[in-house]
Amino acid sequence: MLTVVGNLKGGTGKSTVAFNLAVWLAYDKAGVRAFDLDPQCTLVDVCEVREEDGFEPRFDVSTSVEELEALALDRKNRQPIIVDMSATNMPAMEKALSLADRVLIPVQPSQADIWSTQRFLKIVNEHISREKPPEVLGFINRADTHIGIRETDEAEQALEMLQGIKALGLRLYQRTAYRRSFSEGLGVFELDPMGKASREMKKLATMLD
Repeated sequence: MLTVVGNLKGGTGKSTVAFNLAVWLAYDKAGVRAFDLDPQCTLVDVCEVREEDGFEPRFDVSTSVEELEALALDRKNRQPIIVDMSATNMPAMEKALSLADRVLIPVQPSQADIWSTQRFLKIVNEHISREKPPEVLGFINRADTHIGIRETDEAEQALEMLQGIKALGLRLYQRTAYRRSFSEGLGVFELDPMGKASREMKKLATMLD
């Protein structure tokens, strides 16, 4: 299963989500292969922190589009693949989308992010030429924790109305735990297994199994 985590707009938390999903999968005996196709290489950086601090399990992160394509087309490969990519490298993004079995789209709770997601969905459709298209899933990321703020509910309702995407009905909230765990090279469920952020991320990971 090749899962691309992406969106056109920056700041949606793509790398944080991709890293946590990769760590989750790394605990399985099949392991995981991760690819960072974003020129900022945030996923590479956090995995270097993880390796330097000796955290287990470890997993490889590649920046090679050619390696990704070869692995995706290898029928013998049963290892899940997580791809973190960015619109700042459009050729790599287009190639990853053409190979994807699943596209996971984190969406921040704002109208601008809904518009950006609409444009991204058009790009996804333009670069899918095979008979079986990938599954396209979206969820609200960095949701407001204050119940009086309406933007999160409004964004989720708008996401559910978009064509070509399935809204998961799940939210990851704006929590310090995500930033802290990321800076330490740990999955949020490794840093605080019983915390709210951990439960949210575990729910997302389980839904994608």
